[in-house]
Amino acid sequence: MLNKTMFIGRLTRDPELKTVGSGKSVTTFGLALNRKYKDSHGELQEDVTFIDIVCWDKLAENVAKYQTKGKRVYVEGRLQIDTVDGEDGRKKYFTKIVAHTVLFLDSREESERAKPVYDGNTPYKGSEEVPF
Repeated sequence: MLNKTMFIGRLTRDPELKTVGSGKSVTTFGLALNRKYKDSHGELQEDVTFIDIVCWDKLAENVAKYQTKGKRVYVEGRLQIDTVDGEDGRKKYFTKIVAHTVLFLDSREESERAKPVYDGNTPYKGSEEVPF
């Protein structure tokens, strides 16, 4: 069986970092996927799909630390569909991507202008590589 997804999109909200009961870090964020196409009349159209992303452990911490709403990322992971019984007795389905890779696609200069990466604890200078 193969369950693999790959997306490039922009964050629709700032990543939200939490720690679960086991002490693991988990980050969730939304991703907007744009698609341009020509309709039957030859007019250029744009379609946007929104998907929820979840990532764990060190990846979760790095995404929460270095990414913000509007940043462009590449996400690779697996599709997961969760079900919940609704109040009306019907099942509700929620689709998300569990990421195992998130690559930051915006340049460092764009990222530094949007949100400083120095957290005050680690030695970081703008010209050094950001530790991942």
